[in-house]
Amino acid sequence: MKRRTESVTGGGAPRAVVLLGAQRFDPTLRDAISDFGVKGKIATITAGWQERETDDADLVEHLEGRCVNLRLHARAEEVFKADPELHEAHRTRQALLRQRQDFYRIRLEHALDTELVISQRAAPEAMLEEEERASVDAIRELDQRHLERCERDRRQFDDTIRPARRAAVVRQRAELAAIVSECEGIAIAGGHVASLLNRLALFDIGALAANKVVFAWCAGAMALAERVVLFHDSPPQGPGAAEVLDRGLGLVTNAVVLPQPEFRLRLDDRARVALMARRFAPAHCIALPARARVGWSRGGPSAPYGVLELRDDGTYQTLQSHSQAAIKVRLP
Repeated sequence: MKRRTESVTGGGAPRAVVLLGAQRFDPTLRDAISDFGVKGKIATITAGWQERETDDADLVEHLEGRCVNLRLHARAEEVFKADPELHEAHRTRQALLRQRQDFYRIRLEHALDTELVISQRAAPEAMLEEEERASVDAIRELDQRHLERCERDRRQFDDTIRPARRAAVVRQRAELAAIVSECEGIAIAGGHVASLLNRLALFDIGALAANKVVFAWCAGAMALAERVVLFHDSPPQGPGAAEVLDRGLGLVTNAVVLPQPEFRLRLDDRARVALMARRFAPAHCIALPARARVGWSRGGPSAPYGVLELRDDGTYQTLQSHSQAAIKVRLP
């Protein structure tokens, strides 16, 4: 686990980290940039939008043109074109991780069904509490085993292929380092979280974030955490089971980041809320609705706005100062 974190963030730590609510319809990024004293240029990352990553006119306008898009998705395509061996190895790894996710999902759905059935049984209170704890522990064990297997697959890829030493990657990283060196902040947008996370890791953006102020929302905010959790309580298809995807960059630890809860969480369903909070404890499940903001800097946590925390009794509340302080951010 330690090795994965060092490989992504080994070049240093950001000056501040700010998590935001979704920016598409009601953007607050410019206000956050101002409030955190960032006066220089902003490097933007829209790789989660994949082929549409340069369709960023609204973001450029919001930032009044003081930004430069790092084009991580396009740069990855250039790397793969220049290095077919790396491309094929990456494709193979991704196929393996997708298969890994499928097997994990099968086991997870059975464990969640078991938890639901047990929670609805009539039994003495002490017995029921014990059995429910056992159900949650079984789910937590599945999550942890899945993370460890994904970690093993990625470590094997890194040890065998050594992407950081390949000429095409070295060249792109050098170009990115030169661009980011002239920027004071980095803004990471949402989109397809797995694609975004892969590009962030390939180009070691965690290292390039050293001494910068990092702003992130939606999938970008998820990617900064130590683990990425996919969730949707009412999806168009499927049972809506929250599932662990992979390790994140680890800039934010002891937290599970849940963007757009107004669309993705049934906060009135106390059983679902309680299970989410218990499953990922002691990490704090923090939800970021529109206009929400929470940040950490060298001076300590900034006052959160609109951020919700899920509680193990099935309720939720605004993020409390003691919970925010318990969330750790990798700072100098």
